[in-house]
Amino acid sequence: MDASRTPEAVPPPPPPGAPGPPVRPSRARRLAAPALTLAGAVAAFAYVGAVDPNEPGHYPVCPLFRLTGVLCPGCGGLRSAHAFAHGDLATAVGANALAVAGYLVFAAFTALWLVRAVRGGPVPRLAVKPPYWWVLGAAALVFAVVRNFPFGSALAP
Repeated sequence: MDASRTPEAVPPPPPPGAPGPPVRPSRARRLAAPALTLAGAVAAFAYVGAVDPNEPGHYPVCPLFRLTGVLCPGCGGLRSAHAFAHGDLATAVGANALAVAGYLVFAAFTALWLVRAVRGGPVPRLAVKPPYWWVLGAAALVFAVVRNFPFGSALAP
């Protein structure tokens, strides 16, 4: 009997349910999530750009502002998005500088995500360590407090 025909020379079949070799997803599948995320953001900015938040009756008033008269960190965000959608960066920053910073961070992250999806690289992970979350929260709190005082009126919408 030939040695190559012995049962030991033939590898056994993998057990049922065992993972096979990794399958690389197609480019269209890799681009689906970042492209849909970008499309959603563009649609939201298009809507806010078309429906002016400076005209009363289109959007609800901030509940904190309505009840207390205090500006929260998000107050002016829609006016900022409207100005940003129209390319008026100075007005956007004047309405809510923190929101504009958020738009730019989102744009950078989405661009990185799209580039990696096209090239077949790993999906970028936004892994922020807890101390940085505390710093971001403190910055938002300081922004909210300062914009409610007369010396910080430049930060108020």
